[in-house]
Amino acid sequence: MAAPAIPTIVNVGYRSTNFWVVSAGTNRILVDLGWPGKAGALFANLERMGVPRAEIRYGLATHYHIDHAGAAQDLKLQGIPLLVMEEQVHAIPLMTQWIKPGDAYTAVTTHDNVVVPTSESRALLAGLGIAGEILHTPGHSDDSVSLLLDIGCAFTGDLTREAMVSAEDPAVVARSWNLLRDRGVTTIYPGHGAPYYLDPSPPLLQGP
Repeated sequence: MAAPAIPTIVNVGYRSTNFWVVSAGTNRILVDLGWPGKAGALFANLERMGVPRAEIRYGLATHYHIDHAGAAQDLKLQGIPLLVMEEQVHAIPLMTQWIKPGDAYTAVTTHDNVVVPTSESRALLAGLGIAGEILHTPGHSDDSVSLLLDIGCAFTGDLTREAMVSAEDPAVVARSWNLLRDRGVTTIYPGHGAPYYLDPSPPLLQGP
């Protein structure tokens, strides 16, 4: 069996949110799925960056907040299957609490998604020629997941950086980051802002 190709990474984001396309040849996965009512902007960016829509095998939301999954159903209606981790299923209908009347949101149906446990994610990605896995990384939200590539990259959505924890549970956040470190992650592709290198050790917590 041939070794997996080194994946390519393209940002097709807009409105301060990153939407990452991870590609192995003509097999691609879209990480985070656009704002409600704004799928057209995402499709335009895909075209501008030379990413054929038909080659996107799955759309994966790192978590079900409107700036990361608001256009999920619109993408499904255009033929992009929605990949959902088991830990995320409960969060899909809860997203509507953040929707405003003018958002033109299309509710996400739940009967036709590709739902898998994180333990099976490596095999699923391998079928696309992508060496990696999807891990449950709560902290920002309890449904947050991260896509890890074996080359040392992780797509973390809004997982709170350890030095910026406020309302989140710092122990939960630390466990998620330590899980990524244990998997050899060196570079973070966040949901907002530029990619950055992951410090190999967590910051020291300051006393009261």
